[in-house]
Amino acid sequence: MTVYNFGSINADYFYQVPHIPAPGETLAATGLDQGLGGKGANQSVAMVQAGADLVHLGAVGRDGDWLLERLVSLGVADDAIARLPCASGHAIITVAADGENAITIYSGANTAMSEAQLTEWLLPVREGDWLVMQNETAHQRQAARLARSQGARVVYSAAPFEAKAAVEVLPFVNILCMNEQEAKALQQALRISSMASLGLDGMLITYGSKGAVYHDFSADQLFEVSGIPVTPVDTTGAGDTFCGYFIGRLSLGEDPQTALTCANRAAALKVMRPGTADAIPSLQEVMDFGG
Repeated sequence: MTVYNFGSINADYFYQVPHIPAPGETLAATGLDQGLGGKGANQSVAMVQAGADLVHLGAVGRDGDWLLERLVSLGVADDAIARLPCASGHAIITVAADGENAITIYSGANTAMSEAQLTEWLLPVREGDWLVMQNETAHQRQAARLARSQGARVVYSAAPFEAKAAVEVLPFVNILCMNEQEAKALQQALRISSMASLGLDGMLITYGSKGAVYHDFSADQLFEVSGIPVTPVDTTGAGDTFCGYFIGRLSLGEDPQTALTCANRAAALKVMRPGTADAIPSLQEVMDFGG
């Protein structure tokens, strides 16, 4: 089974500053770091590390060569990643000495790709394959509808959460992945008392340090894992690591409880390391980690 991840690729720029600039204030940064980010890229790296047969569908801009190099170095092939004549998606993150931050995100190439390009990418999708998406690209409804019509299982991470985007995609989704806050927001937006009424095959809900649950609606079963006590260094990308590992292991035929346990360990390892995609652990590290 092939997993197609239609996902964002971002450059994350971190600027260290004494304090968050006030309106109209010019402030000199004391440091600069950059790294690979974007929910799509993070999940692709996690799924590859989990052992999935993965194809990343996405785009970078004219400044994206280093992003592609970083993806490839982490095991994600760039064969189905378009290079567009615009800026790559990126995030400007100012981090104050007291830990406060302010973030400006530019979607760039992530939302500049054409529907025709997306349709071409999805032509090889067959029954038994998977399509994974997050809410950081264009044409999500079209992608989900087309993949589902070709027999694929569709997985949607409804993040960054936007009720309208989620509602448009939900009719074509098999598995929904959300954190606790996103799940509550969706339930309120839809005015429903139970997520079981959505007609999904399954739903993964992560609870941060408290663990996660997977509702297998098709089999009327609930699978749970408790959080693993660790000392966190950087929680950025933990949810993407969890979701990527979980879906990656499911795509290999693993049962939900085993996949959930593996994903839980991967996310625990991730938060003990600084960074995002670069900090996602390998499967061997996960297996060696007792948790």
